[in-house]
Amino acid sequence: MRPQNRLTVASAAGVVCVVAGTLLSATATPAVADVTCASPTWKAQFYANTTFSGTPKLTACDSAISENYGTGDPAGVTLPRDNFAVRWSVARDFGSGGPFTFSAASQDGIRVYLDGVRKIDLWRNVSSTQSKSVNLTVPAGKHTLRVDFVAWTGSANVKFSYAPRTTATVDKVRPLAPSAVTGRLDNATAKAVVSWARNKEMDLGGYRLYRRESGGTTWAYIGTTTGTSFAHLPTTTGRTYYYEVRAYDKAGNVSAGSADVPVTSIAVAPPAGLAAQGLDAGNKLTWKAVPGAVKYSVEWRATDGSIRFLGATATTGYTDTAAPRSERRTYLVRSIDGAGRYSGYAGAEALRPVAAPHEVTARADADRAVLTWKVRPATDGSYFGFHVYRSTSLPVDTTGEPVRCDAWSTTLADGRKQYSCTDVATGAKTTYHYVVKGYDNGGRESLASGTASVTTLEPVRDLTPPAAVGGLTAEATEYGIVLNWKANTEPDLARYVVYVGEVLRDDDGETMCSGAEYAYLSKATTHYLYAANPNGYERCFWIDAVDTSGNSNYRWTKAADVRIVTAPDLTPTVPTPPGSPLYPNAKAGTRGVVELSWNAVEDATGYRVYRWDRATGRYEPLTGTDPHAFTSYTDTTASSGTTHYYWVTAVLPDGTETAPGADWVLVPPTTG
Repeated sequence: MRPQNRLTVASAAGVVCVVAGTLLSATATPAVADVTCASPTWKAQFYANTTFSGTPKLTACDSAISENYGTGDPAGVTLPRDNFAVRWSVARDFGSGGPFTFSAASQDGIRVYLDGVRKIDLWRNVSSTQSKSVNLTVPAGKHTLRVDFVAWTGSANVKFSYAPRTTATVDKVRPLAPSAVTGRLDNATAKAVVSWARNKEMDLGGYRLYRRESGGTTWAYIGTTTGTSFAHLPTTTGRTYYYEVRAYDKAGNVSAGSADVPVTSIAVAPPAGLAAQGLDAGNKLTWKAVPGAVKYSVEWRATDGSIRFLGATATTGYTDTAAPRSERRTYLVRSIDGAGRYSGYAGAEALRPVAAPHEVTARADADRAVLTWKVRPATDGSYFGFHVYRSTSLPVDTTGEPVRCDAWSTTLADGRKQYSCTDVATGAKTTYHYVVKGYDNGGRESLASGTASVTTLEPVRDLTPPAAVGGLTAEATEYGIVLNWKANTEPDLARYVVYVGEVLRDDDGETMCSGAEYAYLSKATTHYLYAANPNGYERCFWIDAVDTSGNSNYRWTKAADVRIVTAPDLTPTVPTPPGSPLYPNAKAGTRGVVELSWNAVEDATGYRVYRWDRATGRYEPLTGTDPHAFTSYTDTTASSGTTHYYWVTAVLPDGTETAPGADWVLVPPTTG
């Protein structure tokens, strides 16, 4: 029995795989004429004669021609022991072609054809293996190889191979230029990725990549690969580069350049549409996705001008949960590309609102409701006041007008403040539900507190008001109107209310004061600063004392208890022109320091800060010749005990300045 060979058999029933020494399936099936084998796999046709006539007994796919049939027929097909034939054929693309060696060995006859032209002819019945090799040149492109083998009598074996000759002295044929070249920018890495189809040459060594800038003519070598793609980081962002691929073979021959493909590197832009929103949970930033950006750096600017890192995110949003309440923060966001390169900054400002009051309670004081709540000044923000909302059903509606409930405060041992107020507009024997919201000096409300409920009782009411406040003085200064008065001594005193009004004079010259509540102060306070811009206004002031039952002398305030004051006029004589894109905010710090901040202006190269000088009658520059780089500035030279007026301008790329934005700030005298 001749040894069984290795081959893949294609038949009408499917494909039968046969490996040396093991027959996986030897079921004989009728041969089919339309079997195809993927190049460069050989198609083998087995004949039961030596003339290749008639229908093949089997058509199979074979990866190589290297068979030893011994004195038997091939495995997987029924053939006579002698006088059978096998024909192998393959069509393949040789690329650029070049010098090859065809090697054949057989017992018995073998003939080799290239495109139907016989190249090897050992066609005779022999008793030992005969062999022959020929060197020839295969033209470029697709060609057909055919190997005919005949086993006449006795032992049978056959072997054929073809391989390129790769020595530099022999092979002078360079590969074809790579085809199907494409280029794209990979945003994840910021690299240009060039891809192409694999060359067909059998002696291919690899590929060399070259690049030139748009408009240039010089190609720069950037790397070598044996694959069919290459990634390269462009030198400069925002430019177009052209790439080409050149194939080289094992003899060192290099192809012409492929078609040039352009790739434009992205100069990653600052985030567009940056918006900042102050929420209870923190300051929320959102922006639009930036082409080429893989993540974003979120930072903020401190009052000293330094920029501090908050975090990085791959999304288009970030919430600063550590932002202090009631503190306006300037945020700066930069885009980062896949190579770690940063864009310029986009800026926005946000102010986190005050926290919701906590530990809200309600108790009945006859037919009135007395509310208390607490806040933490150290962390809850700067409260300007509180709104109390009431309903007789749940949940409490906070969309309407709050109820009048004038609050006064005491400081607890742990540093918290406790506020109390009495809702006097209630009925007897009624259940009320309350929530409290704090608000800052911009009117921004907190979230609602927890709900406190109370059922009022029959009225038992103290109707005796505290004594009228005495000893009121009002002094007009350059930093506001200073009010002082004598303390009341009633044990049930709850608070003081500061009233500020307009001075009215009738045709007879009689003076009247039309005022309204302006501030609520604790019962321990006998001093108040009315902080208004000293522009020569005339105001009237009086103080009312209120007890814990809500009684006061407001309705019986005497004219003798009212103080009329005219403020000095410190208004700059140079008016501020309209149309500024800037909105400065000035506030007094400690020991006469004034802290200024303002919004960023697009395309500005910097900012200049000016302060009004009454002696020179001009706004004098504070930031020097070079533009100030930040959107905040600390004026350490501002004198105390007066009012200061500021201008801020943005410096544009052409060196011109925008119209100034203006603000003023009262700086009380320093103490200590």
